[in-house]
Amino acid sequence: MKRSVLTRYRVMAYVTAVMLLVLCTCMVFKYGFDTGEDVTFMVSQTHGVLYIIYLIFAFDLGSKARWKFGRLLWILLSGTIPFAAFFVERKVTRDVEPLLADASPVVAKA
Repeated sequence: MKRSVLTRYRVMAYVTAVMLLVLCTCMVFKYGFDTGEDVTFMVSQTHGVLYIIYLIFAFDLGSKARWKFGRLLWILLSGTIPFAAFFVERKVTRDVEPLLADASPVVAKA
């Protein structure tokens, strides 16, 4: 497995999590204060597209790391729960880093 697979996942996990927090804030303004309906629509559409990209990258990482279905499902759903993606990304990184270290080529010393 290449490090780029983990990096893509990590970037999209953070982007999706931040966009979800922005969306939650927009929803408060939309339903709590009757303002920002257009902004909420744009943010929700953007989050939806980014979440689909997140799903693709998370599934790619999960298939390469050979995760069980339950774990993969939890990781895929973490993009829909505010703050969850931050914690899940951290755990995934800790779990995948040793796999990357094992797959790295051995460098001969002179």
